[in-house]
Amino acid sequence: MGLKGFVEGGIASIVAGASTHPLDLIKVRMQLQGESRLPNPASLQAFRPAVAFNTVSAGAGNISLHVEVPPPPARVGPISIGARIIQSEGMAALFSGVSATILRQTLYSTTRMGLYDILKHKWTDQDTGSMPLPRKILAGLISGGVGAAVGNPADVAMVRMQADGRLPIDQRRNYKSVFDALTQMSKQEGIASLWRGSGLTVNRAMIVTASQLATYDQIKEMILEKGVMSDGIGTHVTASFAAGFVASVASNPIDVIKTRVMNMKVETGAEPPYKGALDCAMKTVKAEGPMALYKGFIPTISRQGPFTVVLFVTLEQVRKLLKDF
Repeated sequence: MGLKGFVEGGIASIVAGASTHPLDLIKVRMQLQGESRLPNPASLQAFRPAVAFNTVSAGAGNISLHVEVPPPPARVGPISIGARIIQSEGMAALFSGVSATILRQTLYSTTRMGLYDILKHKWTDQDTGSMPLPRKILAGLISGGVGAAVGNPADVAMVRMQADGRLPIDQRRNYKSVFDALTQMSKQEGIASLWRGSGLTVNRAMIVTASQLATYDQIKEMILEKGVMSDGIGTHVTASFAAGFVASVASNPIDVIKTRVMNMKVETGAEPPYKGALDCAMKTVKAEGPMALYKGFIPTISRQGPFTVVLFVTLEQVRKLLKDF
């Protein structure tokens, strides 16, 4: 029973992750908007010096130097970002980092789904056949935390590969695959870099898993108990959308900070942009306002909704297929 839960959860997670990857990529790009308005060496041409010579009656000249700094780019929505990615990087760019997504789902989601299934069977009341909501939440917190710790290297690689296209050409990492990304990170930044932001990843995964899996199970049970719908696609989709919404609202702030910490470029001898999660959160709020923590919320919920629906609908179908094993 335990191994079966891991297999079922893994298959459903990989299908859901791969099919909704473009929405996840757009979400990451939106979360990085406005992160830094300081010029980099590759973009110094954006500063246009204008030298004006003003003559006076005595014939002497005064020279004034004016440097025109362009205003920060306007923030755009998910559709505009998606269109820009296709226009500047090509259609295939929407699937940048998909290999990392598949590896992440294989490690992270397979672990959390399988572990949650084990805890669910152990903690279900034998008399009533149901598990109280507090136990569901606790099972989600535990399984999400363990899964995130296992899958963090793939998560870091995925964020970097998704964000690479927004960098100037000379600053791009140009990872060829998730394994190339992991190899280069290990060589250039040390093995510890594979677990950069792991505290945030674990916290986010605990919140997402607890809210997502517990909400799905709870809503599904309520629908079936009240006889609103039978145990079919309609029930699964309804419970999935509710679970996706709750998970999006609860996890978005941590997701923004996680994305920025994982994506930051640490150069030898230089101070990192962020000292940690709290420092990143404070700098983000100070520079961009509190609502910056909900950047990318529309694509988050646009992705989390379909992801959760595909995840649980696929999971229910896989369970039917494997019920005799």
